[in-house]
Amino acid sequence: MNIILFSFGFKHGRPEADLVWDIRFLPNPYWEPELRHHTGLETEVADYVLASEPGKQFLGLLEPLLLFSLDEHATHGRESLTLALGCTGGRHRSVAVVERLRMTLMAKGYCPEVYHRDIDKE
Repeated sequence: MNIILFSFGFKHGRPEADLVWDIRFLPNPYWEPELRHHTGLETEVADYVLASEPGKQFLGLLEPLLLFSLDEHATHGRESLTLALGCTGGRHRSVAVVERLRMTLMAKGYCPEVYHRDIDKE
């Protein structure tokens, strides 16, 4: 199955995807001066988002749900699935979560394609 993980910022418009998750409820590194100009690809930003209590709870729920969903779609012959995760600007939270999901899926034998549409936008 071809899996596409896609990060984006809602302020730049919604992408077309099979599943869209709004993760604007997670802690926003934008409001931390030392993190604002960095991205979710960087450890400090990813840790800020993913190690927070909401981040840990969200991943604890999302990862098993995503794996179940992918297995079921594959069982029923689906050839591809696009999952988009959006935060406000598409530079911090959505990027960090997509990268974490990439690692989770790779550990389970999947080879997802990853796109960070808005990572370079202000």
